[in-house]
Amino acid sequence: MTVQKASTKPRLAIMNAVHDLPVLVARDKGYFRDEGLDIEFVTTPGMAQVTTSHSVKFDSVFDRPLDSVYNDGGIDQYRMCEWGIMKRAVEADCAGLRRRKIVALGASMSSFAIAVATDSKIYEPEMLKDKEIAVTPNNGSHFTTLKLMEGFLALEHIKTTAAGSMPKRIEALKQGKVAAVSLMEPWISVAQKMGLRILIESHSTRSEAAGDDLDGKTLAAMFRAQARAVKELEKDPTPYIHYFIAETGGLLEPEEFQTWRLLHAAPQPYTRERFDDTYQWTVKWNMTVPGATYENIVDNRAWQ
Repeated sequence: MTVQKASTKPRLAIMNAVHDLPVLVARDKGYFRDEGLDIEFVTTPGMAQVTTSHSVKFDSVFDRPLDSVYNDGGIDQYRMCEWGIMKRAVEADCAGLRRRKIVALGASMSSFAIAVATDSKIYEPEMLKDKEIAVTPNNGSHFTTLKLMEGFLALEHIKTTAAGSMPKRIEALKQGKVAAVSLMEPWISVAQKMGLRILIESHSTRSEAAGDDLDGKTLAAMFRAQARAVKELEKDPTPYIHYFIAETGGLLEPEEFQTWRLLHAAPQPYTRERFDDTYQWTVKWNMTVPGATYENIVDNRAWQ
C-alpha cells in the first residue's frame, strides 16, 4: 500500500522518549513501512537528555532546537506537550514563521512530578507557597506544574523559574537554589533513586503538530503506525526502556526505571471542546496570545 508520492519523504522529529516512544517503537518494528511510508527520522535535542546543552534559549520558544529545525524546513511533523504545541500553533503566524496545525491528540501521556530535596521541610504542595519550582518555561513541565499547583495555591503564590535541563535542575535543587523541581521520566525515576521526595504528580498528554504540506492520508498512516506501537507497549514496554536509560547517561539501571508511569493511547482527533478548554486556560496564564480560533489552529485531516 502506498499513500505518498515517491518524491515525498516526511521528516519526523524524535526528541525525548517520554514524548516519542510510540514513534520509536513504530520505527523499530517497521510499522511505518507496513503503512507504505518512507520516513526520515530527525533527532533533535530535548530537555530530558543528559547530553542536551544547558544553555537552551528561553526568550522565545521558536529559538529552541526543535522549533528552529521546523522553521527552517528540516522536519514536517513533531509532538510535544499539549500546551507547548498550542502556543506554537497559535503564535507561529503572529511571528511570521512556518505554519503548523494541531493535527491530533498524541499517543504519549507519561507523568510529570514535582520533587523536593531529601532533607526538605516541604511535605505537601501548599508548603511551596511563594517558593520557586524549576521548570522548562512554556513546555510541559511548566504547564503541568501550574495545573497541579493551582488546586492548592492562589495563582499569585505559584512561582516558577528556569534552571536548565532536568539534570541541571536536580543539581540546582541539591544546591538549595530552588525549592522544588518539575521532572518527567526518566528523571522521576532518577530522583527517586537519589532519595528525592515526590510531592505530587500527574499524567500529561502530548499533541501532534504538522505543516500544511503533509496530507491527511499520510498523517492517518503515521497515526495508525503509532496506534499499533501503543498495543505493543501495552503488552510489555521493557524492551524499549533502553531509550530512557540512555537519556540519563548511566545514572539509571533498567530495573530502576518505573515503567508503571508510562501511559499510551492511539492518537485521536483534537476536539473543539478540548481546544476551547486548553486554549482558554493557556491564555489565562498569559502563556499565549488571545484571539485564536479552533478553525485556524486545529486540522483533523487525518480523520477526514
